[in-house]
Amino acid sequence: MDDFQSSRGLGQNGSGGNIAAAFDEFSVTEWAELRQSISVDLCEDDVAKMRGEGEVIDLLEIERIYLPLSQLLSFYVLASRDLREARSTFLRKTNTNAPFLIGLAGSVAVGKSTAARVLREVLSQWPEHPSVHVVTTDGFLRPNAWLDDHGLMHRKGFPESYDVRTLVDFLAKLKAGCPEVAAPVYSHRVYDIVADTFERIVKPDIVIVEGLNVLQVRAEGEREEPRPLVSDFFDFSMYVDADEPVVKQWYVDRFLSFRDSALDDPQAFFHRFRSLSDSDGTMFAERIWDSINGPNLRENVLPTRDRANLILRKNPDHSVGSVQLRRL
Repeated sequence: MDDFQSSRGLGQNGSGGNIAAAFDEFSVTEWAELRQSISVDLCEDDVAKMRGEGEVIDLLEIERIYLPLSQLLSFYVLASRDLREARSTFLRKTNTNAPFLIGLAGSVAVGKSTAARVLREVLSQWPEHPSVHVVTTDGFLRPNAWLDDHGLMHRKGFPESYDVRTLVDFLAKLKAGCPEVAAPVYSHRVYDIVADTFERIVKPDIVIVEGLNVLQVRAEGEREEPRPLVSDFFDFSMYVDADEPVVKQWYVDRFLSFRDSALDDPQAFFHRFRSLSDSDGTMFAERIWDSINGPNLRENVLPTRDRANLILRKNPDHSVGSVQLRRL
């Protein structure tokens, strides 16, 4: 792979330098050339359903970025199964057939959900793993009422706003091979947890866990009793990356789009912003970014990027511009 290595660092947001030495970097053309003769049965209508607000992903990008990635992940899945089988043989125990867990991290509005949905579709078409699920950690946020009571509504999305113990318990059950697990559901329409509503995940082959802080380690000086980290359960991890000014603009654009889509829906969270003009809406969204999402990105999310096995680096037009793969 050294023939593909780039002298570039890891972007303006990143550490670059010494960290870059841990990764091989591929241009889109170089990455696409790694794809073998594989294809997926998708049409433009399928892609449109996977595309998030403001995203521009198309079939060409799926072929050039996600098909090679799915092939790489398939190798990891098969190797993981062989390792589990070998361990079970050594211990003289029955293999639990635990699913392969993929962690997918990145900023608000960077395109994590779209990447997760595309991965689910392309991975599910491989014969070895037809049952692929996406779980978003939004479902493990504390309810808005709880955040209000604890004075944390302005910290929504920060590590302290999540029920980490429940998330870790959920992942532990998956790794233990439980045949069915339940994940709480979050509604972006009402911007809150849906009470007493769960997504049932039955005998999955692969689970993609998507969220802001899934790769986070404990904060320095944290005195809580030792406990597993969310990232301890992942067999492979990814980070969707872009420069902060670019992501901030994507966030503003998404805010305005959500406002427009909620004009005739009084129950929608964004309906309350219907009277804002575009200029006022832009200024409001920028303040939210500067006070909440930007600090969370810099303090908690971005520092986890270099822990990922693979980084998808995005251009200002939302397209993937390069792929960085951690060396073994």
